[in-house]
Amino acid sequence: MATVYIAVDLETTGLDPVRDAIIEVAAITFRDGGILDEWSTLVNPYKTIPSFITKLTGIDQSMVDDAPDLFTLRPILAEKLAGGIIVGHNVGFDLGFLNAENFALGSHRVDTSVLASILYPTRGRYGLSSLSRYLNLREDGDEQDHRALGDARRTYRLFTALQSKAKELDYDILEEIVRAGQQLRWPETKFFEDVWRQVGKDAFGKRGRSGRGQPALKKLYQPARLSGSPLIPREQVSQLDTGRISQLLEPGGQFEKHFPGYEHRPQQVKMIEAVADAFNRGQHLMIEAGTGTGKSIGYLLPAAFWSNLNQRRVVVSTNTINLQDQLINKDIPELDQLLPFELKAAVLKGRRNYLCTRLFQQLRHRGPGSADEMALFGRILVWLPDSESGDLVEISLRSQGERLAWDRLNSENEACTAEKCASEGCPLHQARRRAELAHILVVNHALLLADIALENRILPEYSDLIMDEAHHLESAITRGLSFRSDRRYIEGLLDEVTRNRTGILAGIRRLVSESIPGELRSILESRMVEIQDGARKTGIRLEEFFTTLEFFLGQFISKSSQYSQPIRITPAVRSQPDYDQVLISWDNLDQRLKMISDGLSKLAGHIADISDSFDIGDGENIRLALISLARNLFDTQLNINAIIADPSESVIYWAEIFKGRLSLHAAPLHIGALVEEHIFNVKETVILTSATLRTATPGYQQGSNFDYLRSRLHAQHANELAVGSPFDYKNSTLLLLPTDMPEPNQPGYQRCVEQAIVEVALGIGGRTLVLFTSYNQLNRTAKAIEPGLQLKGVSVLSQSEGASRQRLLEQLKAQDSPSILLGTRSFWEGVDVPGEALQAVVIVKLPFDVPTDPIVAARSETFENPFYEYTIPETVLRFRQGFGRLIRRQDDEGLIVVLDKRVLTKRYGQAFLDALPECTVLRQRLDRIGEISQRWLNRDK
Repeated sequence: MATVYIAVDLETTGLDPVRDAIIEVAAITFRDGGILDEWSTLVNPYKTIPSFITKLTGIDQSMVDDAPDLFTLRPILAEKLAGGIIVGHNVGFDLGFLNAENFALGSHRVDTSVLASILYPTRGRYGLSSLSRYLNLREDGDEQDHRALGDARRTYRLFTALQSKAKELDYDILEEIVRAGQQLRWPETKFFEDVWRQVGKDAFGKRGRSGRGQPALKKLYQPARLSGSPLIPREQVSQLDTGRISQLLEPGGQFEKHFPGYEHRPQQVKMIEAVADAFNRGQHLMIEAGTGTGKSIGYLLPAAFWSNLNQRRVVVSTNTINLQDQLINKDIPELDQLLPFELKAAVLKGRRNYLCTRLFQQLRHRGPGSADEMALFGRILVWLPDSESGDLVEISLRSQGERLAWDRLNSENEACTAEKCASEGCPLHQARRRAELAHILVVNHALLLADIALENRILPEYSDLIMDEAHHLESAITRGLSFRSDRRYIEGLLDEVTRNRTGILAGIRRLVSESIPGELRSILESRMVEIQDGARKTGIRLEEFFTTLEFFLGQFISKSSQYSQPIRITPAVRSQPDYDQVLISWDNLDQRLKMISDGLSKLAGHIADISDSFDIGDGENIRLALISLARNLFDTQLNINAIIADPSESVIYWAEIFKGRLSLHAAPLHIGALVEEHIFNVKETVILTSATLRTATPGYQQGSNFDYLRSRLHAQHANELAVGSPFDYKNSTLLLLPTDMPEPNQPGYQRCVEQAIVEVALGIGGRTLVLFTSYNQLNRTAKAIEPGLQLKGVSVLSQSEGASRQRLLEQLKAQDSPSILLGTRSFWEGVDVPGEALQAVVIVKLPFDVPTDPIVAARSETFENPFYEYTIPETVLRFRQGFGRLIRRQDDEGLIVVLDKRVLTKRYGQAFLDALPECTVLRQRLDRIGEISQRWLNRDK
């Protein structure tokens, strides 16, 4: 008989099953795709419904005050939930509330978000609304999102759509998911069992195969064969014909013929000529290219000609994945259409981004050990046959458990080697092969740094480097050289040793159980038991150390704070009386970690010796896995020892406490010398480019220049060029500076911020991006302005609501109704909303760094006048990025409103105004902002 399923959805007063309550419940019973019963009701929670829940669901207090309570509904609800498997989207949330109310539902449940992540592995976004739109599951008459019945109906339809999708899977893949799920007792197994049996019945005229014996595992990853030879640089360098390259962009040239609407931009030509000249002369160049210049083509075009002419690979490094994807998927393919030669390009990422197919094959044989690993396992089984890259970017990791599982499968693992994996076409080695064949190789700053750290063993040889988004280079290198660890991470390393069934030592036991003589096996077993016992005891020392450290750091933090609290670990902190207890506790843990690390390394040596004498098929992989785990433990022990007991003057150390979790951190104090030694001194041509490279320096009254970044990156010998934007800011952009605003630390400032935002939003009908520097102020502002704006028909989109950045931007662009978007740091860069959807940017405060940030504080101490020499230049760079969110296309127009009066009242304020393009500037009273905004956009042009 077919399985009965029950799609369930709840609406609640919040997220905590203990403190919050159910306000609506719906249940839809179905079998074989047909609905048997549908039921929903409001529930009286006997507590106030928060306003944000009313906004989200449409359920207000008056709707539930007369509704039945859960006690009254219990018999009905219990009956509705009986006799079937519970289905929900993120069903753990619903079950949490039902279990808190003592509904005994056991483990019979299926989560459609997990199923969707497996069956649509490259989708990336698995919210119920998003999937419903993607799969066209909405129907006329559907209730709104976040109402129980509407969401239960969508869950039911999603479930049936996923069943249909699962039936399209290869039968062997279905069988493999079922076998692994049954072994683990994974809840979602039931879904795949039903589909597997149905597919088997249809295909073979019976209920599937017998299920006896382990089926052969077919090879999943079969990328296209790569042809060609690696680039071999010509001995004699030929010079670029700059005039020939520039002609492509002239009116009537190839660009105009290939790209309708192309506009000739003298600034872009000037950039191309400067980059080509740098290649010809083998020089270093810092070039700032304003918004709209066409910066990517400005360096890609001469780089393409240079690489083709001299068979020299050019590496292009970016800070963000978005730009990396734009270059490899859009700009370079478009460029290739008009070049008189074939341009080969490739992208290469860090080893962690690529699946090691050999490690995954091992997982297929032994089976997943947890629900998170099982979900990722199923996703990879479905994704890998259609993937050309094996790159993590194509799928998503949805939880910390999945991230830990990926750590055991990616190519960063020591077991992924060229000797073992290249012959099998492992994704990493395929990517490296493509890189060797490429004229243009696109990487990110982090990988560029890793290649330097590993003495150029990651990237193929190159002499010419272009670094885009170069204003982020210092922070990218700082991140790349930083260390972070916490109790949970170390527990994960120890767990790999102590796990009895799926841990690394369990793997060794299976490997040698029948391959080596009993006496040798007994010796090996005693060593493994010693390591395993040591790891278990180390867990106790680990807890003691973090407890002692947390107690010591308690004197430096606020117990009631909801925000992250960093504490620099300086000589002054180490001199505190109680710090001796931290040192003693660390010494106990330190010795244990060393013992386990050494034990694993020695065990790896024993495995190597045994493999030489006996036929152990997977011995080399086990040996490499042991080395990798030992190295991770050793690196963790070494870094924490530096933080706690043996600090270096060239490194910044701190602890951070957030929501009760303590983590330890270290970062380099300076990176300029590294850039000079490993980039400028060894690469022939280096181009640093960005829309924002110039900033204020101690002589800020003279305007912005390259001096600050030149100093930070040790780029003293680089030439410089600034090409302005082709946009007419004078006629397109109004810079509005309210004159009667209080300064941020003065009374009334927050009220005036709220008034200004409302004035602008109502004046131009939404279409506004508001940039904050703190979540706290953003949340207070959103709460204050939302009711009044909603009454006037303007929606407030807020980063505080938990929606993804991309989703918020999509809503702003859609212009379904007048709306404004409130965002913090991540919205100051990379936001591209052209046209009428965005016509005002409000900058609430100058984006100063938090002075207590450990890296900021430590680096500030290295300047004589840190505020003017370090803080102001950094802040001007970010301010310019925020300004750049407004005008994205030639015909864009709008206004920038700066609500930080310090640009008018402080001596340094002029540095910020001087850094901007020449706009129309107006100083005016706060109460006229709305009127002026409206008049500016409705003016005669």
